[in-house]
Amino acid sequence: PRSAQVVTLVMDSGALIALERNDRATWRRLKASLLAQQVPVSHGGVVGQAWRGAGPRQARLAMALDAVDVRPLDLALGRAAGELLAAARQSDVVDAALVLVSEDGDVILTSDPGDLEPLSIVAGRDVELVPV
Repeated sequence: PRSAQVVTLVMDSGALIALERNDRATWRRLKASLLAQQVPVSHGGVVGQAWRGAGPRQARLAMALDAVDVRPLDLALGRAAGELLAAARQSDVVDAALVLVSEDGDVILTSDPGDLEPLSIVAGRDVELVPV
């Protein structure tokens, strides 16, 4: 567990797409996190939602992903996400896994705050959902 004062930036696919589209506010948040020596977090399922593998915009996204701790969506996280989905009566495994890689106090950059809020409540995560 991290110390209480550490705030990690957690990025959903909307945040990655915003970086790909060169959204200045999202790039500022990423750079501020890195300057504070806080490595942003996401997971492989989120990358799969945003990655298409070609073109200059994907090069921008690849550069951003080099600075992100992309966690595996493995058996343990998949099971935990499924359990969270059952408890929250939701269906998006990528969203559930993203909430589960967050910790209390983290900031989740998301294009879907309405989808993540019930998951974060059921998971007991005290996070700030910031729309992108």
